[in-house]
Parts: sequence; C-alpha cells; structure tokens
Amino acid sequence: MTSSQILAVSGILTGDRSRTRDLISYAVSLAGASGPARFCFIPTAEGDNPLVVEWFEDAFGNDPSVEPSVLTLFTSPNVPDVRKHLLAQDVVWVGGGSVVNLMAVWRAHGLPEILHECWQNGVVMAGQSAGSLCWHVGGPTDSYRDSLDAFSNGLGWLPWSNGVHDDLGDQPRRTAYRQLVASGALPGGYATEGGVGLHYVDGALHEAVSVLPDARAWKVDPDGSGGFHETEIVPRYLVRQP
Repeated sequence: MTSSQILAVSGILTGDRSRTRDLISYAVSLAGASGPARFCFIPTAEGDNPLVVEWFEDAFGNDPSVEPSVLTLFTSPNVPDVRKHLLAQDVVWVGGGSVVNLMAVWRAHGLPEILHECWQNGVVMAGQSAGSLCWHVGGPTDSYRDSLDAFSNGLGWLPWSNGVHDDLGDQPRRTAYRQLVASGALPGGYATEGGVGLHYVDGALHEAVSVLPDARAWKVDPDGSGGFHETEIVPRYLVRQP
C-alpha cells in the first residue's frame, strides 16, 4: 500500500541558508526512487519570480539524484497538462512566499484537487514556509500586512495549524502563534523553528527532523481556559552528507 507523505519545513532565513537545501534533499529521499527522482518545484507563492526559478535550476539542474522541473502558473501554466505533469513526479516542493496568494492562484487553476490526487498516489508533498502552511488548516501569516494574522484557508489535509519560523527574531511569530491558538482563531497544531521539518505519513505526524542541532518543534494546543500549553519535540538531527 502506498503511503501519503508530507514534509512541512521552516526554511533557514539567517545564518547558513544553504542547509535548507539539505531538507529539500531529504524530501527527495523520502520518495525512495530507484533512479533519479522526478522532482518538481512550484514557486507560486513568490509569483513565479524568475530569480527563484534560476536559483532552483542552478541548485538542482546538474544534480544526478533528480530529474528537476519547475511548474509556473504566471501568466499561464508552462506545461500543456498540469495534472499529467504532476502525477508523473516523485516529489513536489512548494516554495515560500505569500500563502494567501498561493492558495488563491492554486484554486483558480484547480491545483488542490490535482495535488490531492498526487498525494494519494504516493507523490511526496513538501515545501517551506508558505509551502509548509498550505497543507495544514492554516497558521500565522504576514501575507495581509506587516503584522501577523490568522490564515485558516489552507488545504486542510493535515487537520492542525502550523507555525513556521517559530524562532524568527524579526517578528514575534512564536508569541503570535500561541496567542492565535489560545484565542481559538487557529486550531492547535505544530510549530517549527528554522531548519526543522515535520514528516507526516498517512495524515499523522511521524517525526520531526532538523538540519540544525539545536532547533526544535513544538506541539501547541489550547488549554480550554483562554491559554495554551506546549510540548517540546526534539527532532532527529540530519547529519550533513559529505
């Protein structure tokens, strides 16, 4: 029986950002492909920014472990049959950016239904930041304005909220996420610090992994009295391969 897998990641925004690529490589490994994994990058959340596409092509264009492709949707899809292209993949990686705009554009093009079919057929779904939030019910976002608001219009394949960049110094994401869960604006869920990924198998959390030794994940739930309680999750450290 084919497992349905999701790797939901907080990318690294400060320090050695190259280690985010190690999380991407880990997502590729989850497919268990016998040869080069067919690996599609979807940069919708950044408006299909050509610089982001260029980064991906530079990073993975000559990687013998993958057969890379990019699906862009602006101003129209760059492949003749989006469903056929995505169903042929082993791994889909969704980039960061605006989760609000990501979901709006995806829904306009029918991607939620296509991606769900892919997921049910064993294609590994993965992504960072907005590409982590999207699989959940939602989470805090700055897609609407500089301040953090509750976004609750995600795909909801995972019935929890998701807080990304939980340790980011530039924004009070850790505090905001817990306040939104405590108030009921978001359901309970999981938060990840930079460099941490949540690996879900068949809709349940299997484990947390990290490419940074001291980074953590957290289970955050309302306490029923207007507050919250949290449980630390120590990720399995992914040692960098030579």
